[in-house]
Amino acid sequence: MWRWRRNPLRRRTDRLRVWLTLGLVLGVLVTAPAAMFTVGDAAHRHYRSVAAHEAASRDQRPAVLVRDAPRHPEPGSDEARRTRYPVEVRFTGPDGTSRTGRTDVEPGRTAGSTVLVWVDPSGGITGPPLSTEQLRSRTMGWAILAFLGVVLTGLAAHGVAGLVLWRRDLAAWDAAWAATAPRWSRSP
Repeated sequence: MWRWRRNPLRRRTDRLRVWLTLGLVLGVLVTAPAAMFTVGDAAHRHYRSVAAHEAASRDQRPAVLVRDAPRHPEPGSDEARRTRYPVEVRFTGPDGTSRTGRTDVEPGRTAGSTVLVWVDPSGGITGPPLSTEQLRSRTMGWAILAFLGVVLTGLAAHGVAGLVLWRRDLAAWDAAWAATAPRWSRSP
């Protein structure tokens, strides 16, 4: 910017482009962290209330496998320890009635084995309440999205403004050339 102060080829749009870039950079540097912290705080409060509601409304109940769970092709491997198969189970609902449902269990479990399932107030099998790790990762995800959203919006605004200024420069150059070309190409 300071290099162009006395440059005779400097256009007004060049200075405007520099000030626009500087303003957008400063705006993004201030707004992006503020958006990240604001959205992160709102997401944390939301997911904390969701986790508290889920913890209060869900409970673990013992369930009995109705059928054998499939065996893993590589028993004892790391993959086998992480693999879960959906199997039908029988459990007692919150109202005391016997119910059946499907839940994921370790490979090789036999019929009649007991597993713990999470049950919602309506008696359906559901997942466990949000853990603190899940709460943290979801909060961080929303905070990062807010940060990136501000940065990308700033980049898009810079690109659009640069395109508008570029088109304006081309139109001015075209008009100047249209005025100069007839005088320049005349032969004496």
